[in-house]
Amino acid sequence: MVFLLGGLNSFAGTGSVSLYQADSLFAAGRYEAAVSAYEFHLNHGYKPTDPMLLKLAYGWEKQGEVAKMLYYLQVYFDRRPDEAVLKKMHEVAIQNNLRGYETDDLNYFYLFYKQYGLYLTVGLALLGTYAFGIFWMKHRNREPSRRRHKIIVLAYLTALLLLVNLPEGYQSGIVNRDRVFLRRDPSAAAPVADVISRGHKLNILGSQDIWLRVFWNDGLYYIRKDAVWEI
Repeated sequence: MVFLLGGLNSFAGTGSVSLYQADSLFAAGRYEAAVSAYEFHLNHGYKPTDPMLLKLAYGWEKQGEVAKMLYYLQVYFDRRPDEAVLKKMHEVAIQNNLRGYETDDLNYFYLFYKQYGLYLTVGLALLGTYAFGIFWMKHRNREPSRRRHKIIVLAYLTALLLLVNLPEGYQSGIVNRDRVFLRRDPSAAAPVADVISRGHKLNILGSQDIWLRVFWNDGLYYIRKDAVWEI
């Protein structure tokens, strides 16, 4: 067994380690070799499972690589919202003076929506359909409807549409290197508003060419795409 693990460790960097063998390396505590093998498969199109994401996060944590640990935890959280994971990221961020992982109202709302959003959306859609049906029946029977009620229903349906599209409009990213410039405009010649380091999390609001438009410290700025791991 020792000989086998030693052999696997020697050619892990070549990409010839299977996922089964990578799991064996991880179980044996060979985290660097296991993580290298996992990431090789990810870079070649393999879609990570939930356990693999947690193993990658743990493997990078054991190597002291906080930024990559938080990245894989964030990917896992986006797929499987869990309050324990949210708190773990928050604790690690505090210990390393990183921002963007606060357990604030926005993150808890996102957590709630990811967990129960489907039921909430279906319930609101049924209620909206019922209200629309009543207005349609009144119109069909030539019965008058109050203008105020029409405005309320229209506002309700608009809010429902925004709620349904909320997940597609929310995206985050983690800065992947030190001394990254946040600029006021999408140009390398634009004034630098701030300089941030590896591991900070940003909310992404859009993109333009090689730039991402991000929300940071209560302001809107631009950062190069290659400086961010997008979630």
